Amino acid sequence: QVRLVESGGGLAQPGGSLRLSCAASGFMFSLNDMNWYRQAPGKEREWVAAITGGGITTYADSVKGRFTISRDNAKNTMYLQMNSLKPEDTGVYYCKYGRAFWGPGTQVTVSS
Repeated sequence: QVRLVESGGGLAQPGGSLRLSCAASGFMFSLNDMNWYRQAPGKEREWVAAITGGGITTYADSVKGRFTISRDNAKNTMYLQMNSLKPEDTGVYYCKYGRAFWGPGTQVTVSS
């Protein structure tokens, strides 16, 4: 069955960096678009970035220029490199495949 597992979250200072990973299994990872979402406390889940199977990327305006989405199809893994982190980047980060497959999420906290 489809399985997505995020990792790499934690505590970072403003201006710092974190790298998230999403390990995928149970489907043809290399052929499918993948997405990162996040949910801040008290807010709705929002889209962060997407990458096609061929590596074309798109970003939310709020993270453009600071975050980089990538994938390693040989490892069935997607990444989110987050630089110049801001307190408003705090939240649970989720990877998503298709219309309804989500990982359990990884917590990112940006605070001094």
